[in-house]
Amino acid sequence: MTDHAPEPSLIQLARASGEDATAAPVDLAVRVRELRKARSWTLEQAAQQAGLARSTLSKIENGQMSPTYDALKKLAVGLGISVPQLFTPKSSPQGGGRMVSTKRGEGAAHATTTYEHEILADQLVQKSMLPYRARIRARSFEEFDGWVRHEGEEFLYVLTGAVRLFTEFYQPVDMVRGDSAYYDAAMGHNVISISDDDATILWVTSMG
Repeated sequence: MTDHAPEPSLIQLARASGEDATAAPVDLAVRVRELRKARSWTLEQAAQQAGLARSTLSKIENGQMSPTYDALKKLAVGLGISVPQLFTPKSSPQGGGRMVSTKRGEGAAHATTTYEHEILADQLVQKSMLPYRARIRARSFEEFDGWVRHEGEEFLYVLTGAVRLFTEFYQPVDMVRGDSAYYDAAMGHNVISISDDDATILWVTSMG
């Protein structure tokens, strides 16, 4: 059996996607530190919540390592947020009347082994909702490392293809173009494609 190369990190995959890099990148180290301090957690407490070594979390917060998607997922679960929310920085509240338009294919790309996320309206901070388009790569539940859970509520709308929505407390639901679902995101959930081609969906997640 040949050795597999280490899985590239979410950040590396996003940078290799060919997206226009004119938008200022999120400083993941600063974002993680802000999220931890907002919860009044020490490094040890945050590392325990995420199931990571304290040294690993310290390196992430100090920009000394580019974490794998598995590490980012553990960190997000420990903080009670979704992975995309790690890349949505908070800033000072803005005045009323805000608006932003995202052209097709111009959202911030974050690829994983199971999903390809395109974060929409990423120029806006202090949002109440996190909208993103996702291409569903996964074809079986076993491709996930357990359930995905995070704070808030979530709305899913199928754009193309067909998907199967798995939830922790309900029977799987098969969905096709035009179908939608609204659910508590703290309940375990995963989505796979059941069409020949990768399905695409619109996800909108409330920010807590």
